[in-house]
Amino acid sequence: MPTLSAIVPCYNKEKVVHKALSDILSVLQATGLKYEMVLVNDASKDGTLKELHKFAEQHPEARVVALPANLGKGGALLEGFRQSKGDLVLFVDADLDLSPAQIPRFLDYMERFRADVVIGSKNHPDSIVKYPLARKILSRGYLYLNFILFQLPISDTQVGMKLFRREVLEYAVPKMLVKKYAYDLELLVLARYAGYHIKDAPIELAMGGKGGDRYMSGVNPAQIFFIFWDTMAIWYRLKILKYYDKK
Repeated sequence: MPTLSAIVPCYNKEKVVHKALSDILSVLQATGLKYEMVLVNDASKDGTLKELHKFAEQHPEARVVALPANLGKGGALLEGFRQSKGDLVLFVDADLDLSPAQIPRFLDYMERFRADVVIGSKNHPDSIVKYPLARKILSRGYLYLNFILFQLPISDTQVGMKLFRREVLEYAVPKMLVKKYAYDLELLVLARYAGYHIKDAPIELAMGGKGGDRYMSGVNPAQIFFIFWDTMAIWYRLKILKYYDKK
């Protein structure tokens, strides 16, 4: 039976992190798998780190990784992976917009479709999502751009819940340069070009503002610019420099 590592990146989640972690823990316990929770504090400015230590003291399956400087969500996830041990690695957000109750679906999809990577997709026909119209437009535009640049046969890259076989991350993470904005894309591009099987899974996403998810912060022009910049940099490294082949 495989072991499962749940990597939970946390940045300024003091108000919601205990509830989120408790929900994740309950779902992991119900899977019947041996598991660990790696809680990564990305140099939060509030009381998040204190809450993480409190949770880990109560639950031996959980341990805290405290980053000395803010690396961004991608950097936090990758550092959490480096300190994990599971055969399967789950990325899951520390907020309340994307329910952990969907984790068993990801495990089922991995087994049923013999997938190496299972990603949540807002654009899956069975998904139920509620998020701002501006975000929908940007998300769909970004999807088309990625298909043109990389021919990725997937319908989303940005949802915070993803499940990997460990070998995929062991292959991709040492090659990755993006830590903040387009890390999802770089990781999936590497997995795709290495021949790993990526499968979309439906999600239920309700952005009511409780979790402080990145989608709730509004459309930030600076973020859009840096996402586009990182995306084009990935394309340049892949298609022109052949950087990933050299690595």
